[in-house]
Amino acid sequence: MSMSDHKSTVPKPAWLRRRLPSGPDFEKLNHMIQKGRLNTVCQEAKCPNMWECFSHKTATFLILGNQCTRNCRFCAVAHGPADPLDPEEPMRVAQAVLRMNLKYVVVTSVTRDDLPDGGATHFAETIRQIKLMIPGSQVEVLIPDFKGSAEALSTVLDAGPDVLNHNIETVARLYKTVRPGAVYERSLALIQRVADSGKNIPPKSGLMLGLGENDPEIRQTLQELHQAGCRFLTLGQYLQPSRNHLPVIRFIDPEEFLGWKKIAEEIGFERVASGPFVRSSYHAKDLYDSSK
Repeated sequence: MSMSDHKSTVPKPAWLRRRLPSGPDFEKLNHMIQKGRLNTVCQEAKCPNMWECFSHKTATFLILGNQCTRNCRFCAVAHGPADPLDPEEPMRVAQAVLRMNLKYVVVTSVTRDDLPDGGATHFAETIRQIKLMIPGSQVEVLIPDFKGSAEALSTVLDAGPDVLNHNIETVARLYKTVRPGAVYERSLALIQRVADSGKNIPPKSGLMLGLGENDPEIRQTLQELHQAGCRFLTLGQYLQPSRNHLPVIRFIDPEEFLGWKKIAEEIGFERVASGPFVRSSYHAKDLYDSSK
């Protein structure tokens, strides 16, 4: 039996219980997203924080469609042939941000290896539309690796995001199992390019724990991220989205997450969010504001 064809046999601990989405604020935001013909990573990736974030009128917008051209074995986002780009999507995202009265916006995407620039121009236009429509707004982008294209990355950086996030996701040893199609060194190089761009855009990254990594591998990954110039870090618990995804090897105790936060801060990260429910865009504004 392979790692991904059964449900995890590790019992889920009590601290991982979360209430289901409900309530008027959740329904209002959900209706607004559907009416605007938008996607959110909150819904597509079955994020455990969706109720909390929607109730606080925050969401992470998912652009470039909702079909990913890669099939990472941890991710709940659908994969398959992607639809043509919607040229009106950047404007619709900006209009939704305006209606929601957001001042801090997170924009991410599926991976679009079928596009010559990986969707970088679409990212850049979304950033520009938001900043044009909502002056003073801050935009964090969570980008794919663009297959290592420095030109595509520059297209996004030139649009002026306030934070650029690219998740390393896991340790190098597990990449072939967890992230087929991605390359550990390529993701590190992307972080390095952001740090070396001279634009003073903070590089951010994150890891999921519980996929079978060991402590020395986690520490080494943190050290390599910091050496590459990563300034903001998130550490969270991997949760299996379905029986078709990789099982959880271990649930990490909240106290252990606090221990990793301390280690990361000692390594030199400026800001660290670490806990079972932490995701790359969870409390992103708080992480950014606390660094100012």
